[in-house]
Amino acid sequence: MSERAAGQETREETVDVVWSGSWVAERLGVALEGDGELRELLGLALRRNPKRAHLLVSNVLGKHVPQRPSVVYGEGFALGERVRELLGAEEARRAVVLGYAETATGLGHAVADGLRDAPYLHSTRRPVPGVEQAGGFEESHSHATSHLLLPEDRELLAGRPDAGAEAGASVLVLVDDEFSTGNTVLNTIRTLHDLHPRERYVIVALVDMRSPEDRDRLTAFAAEIGARVDLVARSSGTVALPDGVLEHGQALVAAQEAEAPVSPPRSAQVPAPVTRVDLGWPAGVPDGGRHGFTPVHRAALESALPVLAERIAGALGSDVRRVLVLGFEELMYAPLRLGTALEEVLGADAADTEVRYSTTTRSPVLAVDDPGYAIRTRLVFPAHDDPADGPGDRYAYNVAGAGFDAVVAVVDSAADTPELHAPDGLLARLAEHTGHVLLAVIPSYTPAPAPVPHRQEPSVLPEPLRGPDFSSYAPEDVGWLLQDLSDTELEAPTEEREEAIQSGGAHYAESLPVEYQPSPEYQALFTAALDTSAARIARAVGTVTETVLAERGPRPVLVSLARAGTPVGVLMRHWARHRHGLDLPHYAISIVRGRGIDANALRWLAAHHDPADVVFVDGWTGKGAITRELAAAISEFEAQERAEGATGPGGRAGFDPEIAVLADPGGCVRTYGTREDYLIPSACLNSTVSGLISRTVLRADLVGPDDFHGAKFYRELAGADVSGDFLAAVAARFDEVADQVDAEAKELLAADRAPTWEGWAAVERISEEYGIHDVNLVKPGVGETTRVLLRRVPWKILAKRGAGTDLEHIRLLAEQRGVPVEEVDDLPYSCVGLIHPRFTRGATGADGKAVQGA
Repeated sequence: MSERAAGQETREETVDVVWSGSWVAERLGVALEGDGELRELLGLALRRNPKRAHLLVSNVLGKHVPQRPSVVYGEGFALGERVRELLGAEEARRAVVLGYAETATGLGHAVADGLRDAPYLHSTRRPVPGVEQAGGFEESHSHATSHLLLPEDRELLAGRPDAGAEAGASVLVLVDDEFSTGNTVLNTIRTLHDLHPRERYVIVALVDMRSPEDRDRLTAFAAEIGARVDLVARSSGTVALPDGVLEHGQALVAAQEAEAPVSPPRSAQVPAPVTRVDLGWPAGVPDGGRHGFTPVHRAALESALPVLAERIAGALGSDVRRVLVLGFEELMYAPLRLGTALEEVLGADAADTEVRYSTTTRSPVLAVDDPGYAIRTRLVFPAHDDPADGPGDRYAYNVAGAGFDAVVAVVDSAADTPELHAPDGLLARLAEHTGHVLLAVIPSYTPAPAPVPHRQEPSVLPEPLRGPDFSSYAPEDVGWLLQDLSDTELEAPTEEREEAIQSGGAHYAESLPVEYQPSPEYQALFTAALDTSAARIARAVGTVTETVLAERGPRPVLVSLARAGTPVGVLMRHWARHRHGLDLPHYAISIVRGRGIDANALRWLAAHHDPADVVFVDGWTGKGAITRELAAAISEFEAQERAEGATGPGGRAGFDPEIAVLADPGGCVRTYGTREDYLIPSACLNSTVSGLISRTVLRADLVGPDDFHGAKFYRELAGADVSGDFLAAVAARFDEVADQVDAEAKELLAADRAPTWEGWAAVERISEEYGIHDVNLVKPGVGETTRVLLRRVPWKILAKRGAGTDLEHIRLLAEQRGVPVEEVDDLPYSCVGLIHPRFTRGATGADGKAVQGA
């Protein structure tokens, strides 16, 4: 949105036929007195607050009343232009803008934009671990009184570092939505003036509602500290309050809540779908002004806004006419600017298209469905950002019953928690009152910590990659904690990789095998295997999910080991939603044998979730190498974090290294769906059954110390992709197997499930009997044997005598590659794949087929 357009939008859509303060005025005798536009700007409501009865409800702030984003932004921007005119261009360049949480965070940011070059900071009620407090103050009448100041640049409030010798004298511009008594502003100025004295302050508000006594008090205060204090307001007036208004207001609230429900009834229609939209938020741009927002950040965001809005518009579809962009408490500016950009993309001037903007809030306010009352409806839902003051209710006002075709809920990643997705959470409540809910998550900006010897943390870890930009899975099904290496040439012929790996010249994770393209015969075998095994897979999915929910609930965070674990994690997520209505978070993370787990991905998880809630997921166990690798890697990670002074949020418990798997034929884990070794169809193929994602890559020239491990998205294989078919076939059997799952899960929860490590013993025995002397070249189980035939240079296959249809694809692959299949007795697995123990390129023919003998 252009700056000129911002100013032009400030006078639109503020007039209502019935004044939205008349209901309170008639019952309590509260009156607004002031200029002619005051009633257009403000309505009245009743607080559920023991300190103040009434609430001035702004029609142009975008907090309680949905308004056009261009109107909301235009009001703040115009105030900023007035401050710039008051100060002059040179003094405005040296100004610092401070906004107040939570209602004025977006307004203050818009004012800073109107000043052009001013950095911005807003107070916050969210403490951030590792960020030192630079100041704070109290808001006496609020339900949540303490404000924190957490700038990344400790000198921000002391003055502009580029302002020369007079830096300490720079102007501080303080922005709030209303200037009522002036107490909050005076507390702020007094605190900051003691730390960093300056000659001038400017107070900015939409409305100045001070009494004559309060005006005199501000004048005296300015003289006391020896500074000039100016006031810029959109409109002015006073509130006339009769005696006993607080007691009468509390009685009126109690009477109203006794007569009517506090929230609108749930809609009888099927709740709207919730779709996650990947914004592609620009790297390095903070989500708001909690830690500071500079002109450089502003320029980067401005250039990105059209693309961000296009992504939202594309996810909305073409039939949506009335859209609400809903921000989240202090996160007001980012959703506001997304709203202004969406207005332009959708052509909001057209008669049939409308975009509105408001945000959720901590403030409890009475709702009365009357045109003369400012808060017609309210939605109540639990807090979903792990607030420092503990759990509690949060609210969205005037959303229900407003006729929105779609709601775009915008939160920061710290608030993208299981509570947000819970059956009584914000998304579910919104889904009851609109046709479509989009979830847009903006990465929470965390300032870089103080330097630590031997380690430097990135200031912002990237957000998870999601489909359709990365993988063919739905964006809500999995977030990939990986970096996209799709444009990097990583594939090498199988025999070259094997020689390099066995000679010690390269690690298997430094390159990728050429993706196996199944023949029509093999593809038909996969389809048949899926049809015959779908119910068995569904049982295992249900059993392992029910076990996890019982032992790690109520809302675990699924973290699959990419990539074999990812289809299983997606299916577990689908089971939890189908049977319990739970929307479990699910991420995919890289672990590399011999190199450990992706520590940066663990740090991201620890910053966004309680590590104790994380459940690692894999497809199956072979000999248990990854089970051991994960336990060692988590132990090393936790020790390093403790040594470097890093702790999880609130000092919470660390990650539990136990893995939940679909099948545990090796007896390596406690949490599993089955211990049978049978065909899991997702093991039959590579990327085409795993969202078109490659195995993970860890190479020093591609993955730096602050990067996630890498992987490729094989978009070009979309025509052969059966990832969705696999999910659908298994999920279609969920109801059919539900009773069996309940019985099996109950039995397992009561059983002794201690790992036996039977598989490891068998692998060691086979390694010696066949003269291999390296357990890493022995791959037990149907899944691991399949991998040997698809990715490595196989030597021979050991098949349990009498094994049936579960090995049909193994026999077909072995025949295609010229690999002998040896029938054996006394095998705890259905089959075992042996990698060529003394591989050189001469050990295979020109066609890559194995040579008989060692």
